[in-house]
Amino acid sequence: AMGAAPMPAASATLANLPGWADAPMAASFAAFRRNCATLIVAAPAFGPACQAQSALPDTVDDPAARAFFETWFRPERVGDAGSGFLTGYFEPEIAASRVRSPDFQVPVYRRPADLVDVDPSTVPDGFPAGLSFARRTAAGLVPYPDRAAINAGALAGRGLELAFLADPVDAFFMQVQGSARLRFADGSTLRVNYAGKTGHPYTAIGRIVIEEGHIPREALDYARLRAWLKAHPADAARIMERNRSYIFFAPVEGLGEDDGPLGAAGFPLIAEVSLAVDPAHNPFGTPIWIDARLPASEAADAPFRRLMVAEDRGSAILGAARGDVFFGSGEAAGARAGRIRHGATFYRLVPVSDQAPAGAGG
Repeated sequence: AMGAAPMPAASATLANLPGWADAPMAASFAAFRRNCATLIVAAPAFGPACQAQSALPDTVDDPAARAFFETWFRPERVGDAGSGFLTGYFEPEIAASRVRSPDFQVPVYRRPADLVDVDPSTVPDGFPAGLSFARRTAAGLVPYPDRAAINAGALAGRGLELAFLADPVDAFFMQVQGSARLRFADGSTLRVNYAGKTGHPYTAIGRIVIEEGHIPREALDYARLRAWLKAHPADAARIMERNRSYIFFAPVEGLGEDDGPLGAAGFPLIAEVSLAVDPAHNPFGTPIWIDARLPASEAADAPFRRLMVAEDRGSAILGAARGDVFFGSGEAAGARAGRIRHGATFYRLVPVSDQAPAGAGG
């Protein structure tokens, strides 16, 4: 025992973290385990822990998972207590049709063959700055049509339609989320995932709705914004086109009904376990203890203390103590995810074999 030694910036042990003893751990362990092969390449210090997990049975319960983490890791707080920031995301489930019909007019497009990633070092003269994708033509690279041009039919007639949706607002938010579960009238589903974008800058339309005075800033959340847009279709069409970035999708094969969408790490996301991070600071597979108070119901915030695993990324997720919590699929998950804009304390789990002093590292 250490006696009364002063506590470092990190709790000396995981067991000292408030909520650690009660938190579910089995799914966190499963998520950590499946990332080991790539994690040890990005962060070799995880090697001993990854070797140890391979000796454990295929299925590990909460107590065994908790003991594993306590044996192989210590917590290191990232920045000051409460200095982290959380948002939430989810997989929309949207009614769709495989063919265009009077009720289903809004296309979901697959990635066009002439869309190419722009390498900043080889951008042609006169190409607009800041565009991450372009259209390859016989005459060279040109900017891709933006949202307004695509809505006006720039891609029509090329056979790019994966499915058709009923509502342009649902189609817009499906692009913001980057994945969806499309459900057809016969009960079958098609899972789709991000496959590229036009490369124009992303504009957050919530800001425009506030600036134009439609919703007060303090009242804006995902549900309120979506309801307002659906109630004001003409304004919605104009405002959504201010976000020139447009997302293309690809079908995802092999996912079960209970699986989440595929995250950037290549695995189906797990609700309240998978965390979208900035991989420059937290390589995929890094276990991160989150200590926050999040909306549990319309009425009240409740402690949210979870061992999450870095398994996804997002263009707005930047910095070491920034995370986007995956909340699951469907309407209830969306309602919850849309209310999250909360401070949090992040603890990175550091392998005990890595004897860097507490507080070191970025």
